[in-house]
Amino acid sequence: MFGAMPVLALAASSGPHWGYEGHEGPANWGTMHKDYASCGLGHKQSPINITETKKEKLPAIEFNYQPSALKIVNNGHTVQVNYADGSSIKIGKDSYKLLQFHVHTPSEEQVKGKNYDMVAHFVHKNDAGQLAVVGVLFEKGKDNAALAPVVARLPKTAGPEQAVAGVSIDAAKLLPATRGYYTFEGSLTTPPCSEGVRWMVLKTPVQASAAQLDAIKAIVHHNARPVQALHGRVVKESL
Repeated sequence: MFGAMPVLALAASSGPHWGYEGHEGPANWGTMHKDYASCGLGHKQSPINITETKKEKLPAIEFNYQPSALKIVNNGHTVQVNYADGSSIKIGKDSYKLLQFHVHTPSEEQVKGKNYDMVAHFVHKNDAGQLAVVGVLFEKGKDNAALAPVVARLPKTAGPEQAVAGVSIDAAKLLPATRGYYTFEGSLTTPPCSEGVRWMVLKTPVQASAAQLDAIKAIVHHNARPVQALHGRVVKESL
């Protein structure tokens, strides 16, 4: 399923400004620039609505996440935490290094038609340049201590990366204790919408307080691409 993925860039090298509303919104991404054509023409686009699945004995995602000095950026589309070298995941024989995680409110992916309050996308890349994204769904509930360093230092406006002296973030503590997952082949959810991304969405959500979620949403607003057609793709679900 994932044997012939192309080498991907995380973002377009150049192109017009895009967003989530009006003429810059997702419905127009595919015609804004030739490099964004996959946004409109691709048949393996993300996010998706996860409904019917094929249950299989899938390899566990082995998380090797270490604490990292907090480097945070508001890039105008999301709040992103850039991660230091040394953290990775392994799925079977495939290893990917953690590059960054960022958030979308509400969640881009749906499960049986439901959007969660937020999703964090953990973006990884292997030595061949192929991407794997782990999605962690957030629902409103108790305060999330692991998320607190990010919420306390949210950049209010777009700008360069901010390195926060003496503060670290532990991505491992943002994960649910139970790590079953859905997996499918998809794309970047933002222009250029490049396909060939290995997606894994953890089935168990984690919680964050209403205050934490509201603080993030006040910065990123609504930054979720609508769900895309499956075009015959099979979504696998771990047993």
